[in-house]
Amino acid sequence: MNSYSESKKERKPNIIWNFFSSVKLTIVLLIILAIASIIGTIIPQREGAMQFAKGLSPDLFRLFMSLDLFDMYHSLWFRLLIACLTLNLIICSINRFPGKLRQFRISPKPNRKKPFENLPPQQAFLKRGQIKDNSNKIYQFLQGHYKRVTKKEKADKYYFYGEKGRRSLFGVYIIHLSVIIILFGALAGSFFGFEAYVNILEGERINTVNLRKGMTPRKLAFDVRCDKFILDFYDNGMPKEYKSQLSFYINGKKTAKRTLLVNHPVQFMGVTFYQASYGKRAGKKVFLRIAQNAGKDEITKLAVELGKLIQLPGSDAQFKAIDVKTDFMRMGPAVLISIQPNKGKETRLWVFKNQKTLKGQFPGLFDKFPKLNPSIFKPYTFFLDRLESKYYTGLQVNKDPGVYIVWAGCFLMVAGFIITFFTSHRRIWVRIVKEKPGVKISVAGTSAKNSVGLKRELEHLTNNLKGLFT
Repeated sequence: MNSYSESKKERKPNIIWNFFSSVKLTIVLLIILAIASIIGTIIPQREGAMQFAKGLSPDLFRLFMSLDLFDMYHSLWFRLLIACLTLNLIICSINRFPGKLRQFRISPKPNRKKPFENLPPQQAFLKRGQIKDNSNKIYQFLQGHYKRVTKKEKADKYYFYGEKGRRSLFGVYIIHLSVIIILFGALAGSFFGFEAYVNILEGERINTVNLRKGMTPRKLAFDVRCDKFILDFYDNGMPKEYKSQLSFYINGKKTAKRTLLVNHPVQFMGVTFYQASYGKRAGKKVFLRIAQNAGKDEITKLAVELGKLIQLPGSDAQFKAIDVKTDFMRMGPAVLISIQPNKGKETRLWVFKNQKTLKGQFPGLFDKFPKLNPSIFKPYTFFLDRLESKYYTGLQVNKDPGVYIVWAGCFLMVAGFIITFFTSHRRIWVRIVKEKPGVKISVAGTSAKNSVGLKRELEHLTNNLKGLFT
């Protein structure tokens, strides 16, 4: 009783295996993927999602966020969908492969009668000569044009069998394998790749980028430096072309140099850089004028480096520029000065480039807020001539380790389609029967598909065999 129960238990079908081996499941998953892809096309993803989200109600926005519809292709449910389709294809292929393998290995008998039933008249002809001589000629011809040619003699009859395109039986499995490889590549890119951005000031060197998702920093395995940013303009002032000259460093050693243009990305160690934007940012120098006694005494011009202490002319005090703003409080360029006398407290003041204009626009502002008064540290008055400005290059930084896997899958898929749709497994039989005053030669065949192509091949083979005896 126990042994019967155990054997019955062993024969019990695996529910999970049966579920994933279903072709219906494949169709359902493909439909869901198609719908998801349509949704991903309609709903802007990532950067483009912000403008779209402004038009949504709060409840709908929360629903979209909970379903990750603004970054759908990196969502957990989309990855699970890809994983289920991959598993489904693998199990379907494993289930059906043994049958195809048996079909591949089977070699039909040459003396089968069924292929010659209801044979069209044009696939048989009479020839003079001895049956044995004719059979030798046909056997040699078939060996030159077909695979696995076999011969059998039976009661004054000779039978021949040959075939071609036997490997086309596995074309569909090559396509299955290519889809699985593509899906693996997509998952590899989703899990191990990233999309980020970084702004690099001209002359600056960085090794960290900011991920688009979550805005978290990610360290690269190398350093990248913007050696130079080049910008060309049209006569009307519109930008014509902008490009970045980049250098790449590994362990402090310069190993590569690339020129990056719009629509011409560069790659280094599997990371792709795209020229995305550019802009200007304040540099590390400010150009000041310092007057004493309201300008009655000599005016000193200085190029001041941020953070560097400088002796105040004619005084034992020192000062330094500690911060710069290209548009401070929407009043234009400004620099924050820290004055440190030998005795007394530190004095800080903001110096604006458009000081005279601002006084006219905002009467009494600089008297009300001493920190904005450039003459607060007597007897000196500070003037800002200009800020050093440098271009920065805005780069989109992507890494997708699955892209080469996907390309391999695509090439394999093309090969699979060629094998599946442009080749077929054709089996050919030739029979020689003794008939007065010579022999009768009949040609028959079967094909898994492309019956029109088989018909043409049988006609061509019949004509070639006729030609052997002319």
